[in-house]
Amino acid sequence: MNPEIKTAIGRLPTFWNRNIIFFANLPGLFYGNEGEIKNLKKLVDGLESYGGRLAPIINLMFQGNDNVLILETKPDESLIHYFIDSLGLKLPSIEVLPYSVYHSFSELSSNRVAAPFYSLINHLSDHSAQTIDGFVTDKALSCVAKRLQKSTINTEVSSKAGNNKFLLHQFLLKNDLPLFDTCIAESVADVFDCLNNLHCLGYTEAVIKAQIGASGIGMLKLDTSIKNARDIPEYLFYEGPALVQGWLDRKVKSVRFLGSPSIQIFLNNDTLFLYDLTEQILSPDSIHEGNFSPPEYITNNTSFFEQINELGKKAGMWLHDSGYRGTASIDFHIIERKGNVEVRICEINARVTGATYPAILARHFMPEMAWLMRNIKFFTSLTGLDLLDILKRNNKLYIPGNERGILPINFNFDENKDVNKGQFLFLGRDLQECTSLLSQMDLILPVAWGYDRD
Repeated sequence: MNPEIKTAIGRLPTFWNRNIIFFANLPGLFYGNEGEIKNLKKLVDGLESYGGRLAPIINLMFQGNDNVLILETKPDESLIHYFIDSLGLKLPSIEVLPYSVYHSFSELSSNRVAAPFYSLINHLSDHSAQTIDGFVTDKALSCVAKRLQKSTINTEVSSKAGNNKFLLHQFLLKNDLPLFDTCIAESVADVFDCLNNLHCLGYTEAVIKAQIGASGIGMLKLDTSIKNARDIPEYLFYEGPALVQGWLDRKVKSVRFLGSPSIQIFLNNDTLFLYDLTEQILSPDSIHEGNFSPPEYITNNTSFFEQINELGKKAGMWLHDSGYRGTASIDFHIIERKGNVEVRICEINARVTGATYPAILARHFMPEMAWLMRNIKFFTSLTGLDLLDILKRNNKLYIPGNERGILPINFNFDENKDVNKGQFLFLGRDLQECTSLLSQMDLILPVAWGYDRD
């Protein structure tokens, strides 16, 4: 039975009416690919504190109101108080479990639990929630579920398939949907023939995409004229063949790049919701650094929106058919070439993504208004309490009922547990108000700062 499709851009969908035990298993995004996991830890500062972004949204996604969130480290205490006392959010119970301990459950034969976590495992076994979930359903999550005698929302197969770029490419190809010029490389040795083929088509650059990747990891941009395999890591082929695709930007003759929108979706058994339309903020290497909504070049152009909505429905149905349930995003690439607009699907991320947190919070507090999310890196660390106090004293801290404000979603820590980075949501009636709030950070922050990857 096909699900009902509902498009309500700017308004929250009907989320789960159940309790959950949610594991912030961020390194699980790579399903055991140690090369990608190592790269993630090297490139993303404060990785163990990124799970804190889930704290304000778990009870909005899972509305049984008896939820547990398992993090690698405790969130900033002052931020937790802000969520409860100022925003009026109900938060899940928060427990701490190092990723290494969580990952140890991937061995089904292992029945031993480290002593400090024995009582936690017993508590989770006795908890009223009958279901567990995570960023992805990897082997460890399946084994934890078996240990706790609970079920998972997704299977390992459906979770992995929903994030697989190769399977998505096959679906797009089979259904004659718009594609990038693509060559399939079975191994590193095949890459050079692929690059040569793309070079002959007029591309000066191409990108290798592993079947599974996230936050730019598992993706490598190359000059199509290279002949040396030294800089092509084998882990790109961990899951099998990789995609080698022509890089479509202004360097390609007659191409005018327009944008990288992303549509936010939620899938349950009966319904596919398309609930927010965002524009991705990307680095020069196409690494995600933030989002904003709505992208006015789309909302002001009915044709653009219709194309994205139609492709989003088809890709969302494919994701639903794969068995995946939960939040996801579908990322697009839009160019204009010789007077024609071309809209392509880049990838699907079947999980809570970097756009899920701001979209849910923004649509909860200010439906159909505008929002902007940026990762901000502080060159000198501050305390969470000081950051909140600075925003409050300058009348910038968001409080429900206000028409604009800055809502800190999460703080990342340095080795002293001070804040050296954070994810900040700028809320306003339109994008001009949001960008104005962002620009005012220069005036109110006592330290130098810059943007960072997600």
